[in-house]
Amino acid sequence: MPKADIEKYADVMREIKQRVNVINRFASGPLEPNTHPILETIGLQFRKVFELIAFASLAANKDEYATAYSDFEKHWEAAKLVKRLRQISPMFYPKPVIETPSSDPKAKSHLLNRVGDYLTEDELVEAHGRIGSLMHAANPYGSPIKYDYFQKHFPDWLQRTMNLLNSHQVHLPADPGFWLLHMHEPQRKEHEIAYYRFEPLGPPRAL
Repeated sequence: MPKADIEKYADVMREIKQRVNVINRFASGPLEPNTHPILETIGLQFRKVFELIAFASLAANKDEYATAYSDFEKHWEAAKLVKRLRQISPMFYPKPVIETPSSDPKAKSHLLNRVGDYLTEDELVEAHGRIGSLMHAANPYGSPIKYDYFQKHFPDWLQRTMNLLNSHQVHLPADPGFWLLHMHEPQRKEHEIAYYRFEPLGPPRAL
């Protein structure tokens, strides 16, 4: 898999980091009950983050990305789009892992699947759908926007999104191996994304 492909993926992750920084800046202090525009601004950034997560692995493949994005341009219904992405690339979604020291001298770390505390595909679909109500002015004769719901759930969405992405495996289309990606590393600059290549093991050689 050409290095340029993972670099395209990393570019998407960098954009996610930028949008998460915006979320943190707006949500860093206590929000007053009447700060609806701030909640709407945070909601817009979450919506963009969720869409970037959905499209990230296909961003490395122009033809497959164009096929999926043509559907997106016609209508954004998260459930339908995720189903479409699964058809194009069954492992499109990031696979979060926890890294522990390895007892194998040939391996630096052991990768364990992260369980239970990250943003799942179904949660992404639900959260994206709910945020839609923040993207339009409220109908004065309709149901009011539930700002309290978003103020309550934004911190959890943010934590679960970071748990999904901080350390995760990337499976790009038509690639037998995978990449391990770190959103943050202490020795790197804030905007940098680190990624490491893992190849599948071949058949054992005859002696």
